[in-house]
Amino acid sequence: MAREKRFRTSFMGGFKKSDVNAYIERILKEFDEKLKSKDDEISVLRNQNKNLKFRYDELLKKSDEINETRAKIGDVLIQAQEKAEKMLEEAQLEAIEERKRLEETLEQEREKLVDIRTDIKNLKVEIVNLLNKYDEQLSELVKEENEAEADEATGAAEAEVSEEAAAVAEQESGSGEGSDYPKSAYDMGYTRY
Repeated sequence: MAREKRFRTSFMGGFKKSDVNAYIERILKEFDEKLKSKDDEISVLRNQNKNLKFRYDELLKKSDEINETRAKIGDVLIQAQEKAEKMLEEAQLEAIEERKRLEETLEQEREKLVDIRTDIKNLKVEIVNLLNKYDEQLSELVKEENEAEADEATGAAEAEVSEEAAAVAEQESGSGEGSDYPKSAYDMGYTRY
């Protein structure tokens, strides 16, 4: 989009409609491709976010349940209260560890996404290089084929000229008997009178 686009002018003034339409279609196609790519990335990230939120809600719910249990047990026995506090601490540690693990997983997934993008760029470069290589090879084959056809045509023309020269030479030398017929017109099996 940063490039400046120049349009040809039409006979009656103004810009050529076909140039403007082609430019607009190309821009729309590029925009649609970029938009689809971004939508796909957003969809993947939303799914990941949804999964992480679901797990977080589960852990939060679990933590709330433990808090309720602690309150009930605290009213009944001190020993039960200590046990509930211990469970709460373990749940909180587990939640912290789980959150830390989820953050690490998220970071790893982000790194994978960066690696995938890098791989895609590298793959695009390889494909372009291969296409260029095949284009060069195809051009060489076409050139060789054209040269072979030219050589073949030259050889055929030379052969035709040689045959005509041989026929002329044979007619000029005649059959040696003073006849008007070329030698090839005689049937060698019969004698003509």
